[in-house]
Amino acid sequence: MYQNIVFDLGGVVVGFDPHNFLADRFFDEVLESTLYDLTFGTNEWRMLDAGECTREEADAAMLARAKAAGHQFEVQAILDDWFSMLRTQKDVVAVMKELRRNGYQLYYLSNIAVDVMATLEQRSFWQLFDGGVASWEVHANKPNPLIYETLLKRYKLRREETIFIDDSAVNVKAAYDLGINSIQFQGVESLVQTLADNGINMRFGPQKEA
Repeated sequence: MYQNIVFDLGGVVVGFDPHNFLADRFFDEVLESTLYDLTFGTNEWRMLDAGECTREEADAAMLARAKAAGHQFEVQAILDDWFSMLRTQKDVVAVMKELRRNGYQLYYLSNIAVDVMATLEQRSFWQLFDGGVASWEVHANKPNPLIYETLLKRYKLRREETIFIDDSAVNVKAAYDLGINSIQFQGVESLVQTLADNGINMRFGPQKEA
């Protein structure tokens, strides 16, 4: 019987879709791919999530590389505005509230930088979590097994009583390989249905995102 529901943050509880973010601003697939490689796809971005560098260090490195590539202006604009992606997904939060009302324990497991987490901690949904693990604090990003194992050990969670929800197929597979039942997030309607298929029933219809 499931007791614990673990949520990824970016791409599930809050919006995070870099490719759409770039497409909405630049309208050029080749340029968008280049800019992705200069920002979200960099080693500095991975290091930020892993707590291995500061935001200032990462931004400086990305801007230096962008300048050399002739894209300093575009990359600066991205770094100034990407936080706007992180909108609370109200329909997912509604599911979280319903799970809490039904007695489930909720946790987060996220690849996230320390400054981003500090921002999300101020949002009202944060109080719904019973705990969680962030990549920056353990210096390991999903799909590294260490971050999953840290969550299980820290809160004494039994694998067979835990469901993990993430938008990344790679991260879902990593959890599954560790014996944790996992759901790839593809929207609230399919999430509610998959939870129901696992014996976790929601008593409401999915809400439209505001």
